[in-house]
Amino acid sequence: MPSEPSAATHLIVFAGFKRIAHGSTADVLAQLRERKDDTPYLVFDEHTGEQLDFDVHGRSDIVTPAAGAEAHDDAPRGVGRPKLGVVAREVTLLPRHWDWLSRQPGGASVALRRLVQDASRVNADRDAVRASREAAYRFMTAIAGALPGFEEATRALFAGERNRFEALIDAWPSDLRAQLQKLSAAGWSAAA
Repeated sequence: MPSEPSAATHLIVFAGFKRIAHGSTADVLAQLRERKDDTPYLVFDEHTGEQLDFDVHGRSDIVTPAAGAEAHDDAPRGVGRPKLGVVAREVTLLPRHWDWLSRQPGGASVALRRLVQDASRVNADRDAVRASREAAYRFMTAIAGALPGFEEATRALFAGERNRFEALIDAWPSDLRAQLQKLSAAGWSAAA
């Protein structure tokens, strides 16, 4: 399901297979409002490949991300240290895991933060490869699912077969191909 654009989102817009707009939310909104035709278009987060809801036809009162961000300041504060960016959420573990965490210096929260930090550092390359491939797949599925070679290109993408992937999308429209190459670039790491 498409989501709403966020304040820091950079967008890319396609009408058919042609890129018709890109930039910040405000830039894209201005570019789309200047359009003279009613050709349907799809809006994507330029970095995650996620399709976004972004309809400007007949609307002149779209809330800007800056105005929407102010609403969060009035929200009641919950558990955690919001000024430090600490957010309390539920974690479900087995009793033996809680026992181990309670024996750690600083308690469960400190131990969990340390474990997450270590895992994110160790897996950074693998996470970047996975995120890149997933972004390319999200974009590809939304816009290119009916193109010849789609399924094979998807298999090549997730298998890490760059040459095969690029050969399969070579006949696709240039704007579409360029965005796929951009989204998949980090997915060809040797660490994969």
